[in-house]
Amino acid sequence: MTQRLHIGKLATLLAMLDDDERSPFESIMDEVIVCEGKVGSMNMQKVISAVETAVKRTGLIEEGVYRETHALYHAILEALEGVTRGQLAIGDMMRTVGLRFAVVRGNPYQEKKEGEWIAVAFYGTIGAPVKGLEHEAIGLGINHI
Repeated sequence: MTQRLHIGKLATLLAMLDDDERSPFESIMDEVIVCEGKVGSMNMQKVISAVETAVKRTGLIEEGVYRETHALYHAILEALEGVTRGQLAIGDMMRTVGLRFAVVRGNPYQEKKEGEWIAVAFYGTIGAPVKGLEHEAIGLGINHI
């Protein structure tokens, strides 16, 4: 029996770990498509756009296929809800984010008919736009493609 692939766990770990801490997960990464990046802003749309742009540039989703873009968008929003504690706003509430993100695409089920899924994880800081007054935050969103 094959072990189930946990794309959410992998995305979360990749967003949190430094390069020198990732080696135990290299073999798993052969089974998925991964995109990583960083974004900092007081503008929610800039955070969403940074992830979408990085994902499209790496070819993790097919840009002209609506269901893939739609799945990514909902996974991003779900992950941002975790970072913002359910209040999808940053600049409007006088707070800023500095985030690392990882996006993982794969088939988390043994039954291939279940299809591919996408996981978006954010890890970083959120807080008042004053250096040093931020605190850690994390969010995870998963959606089927």
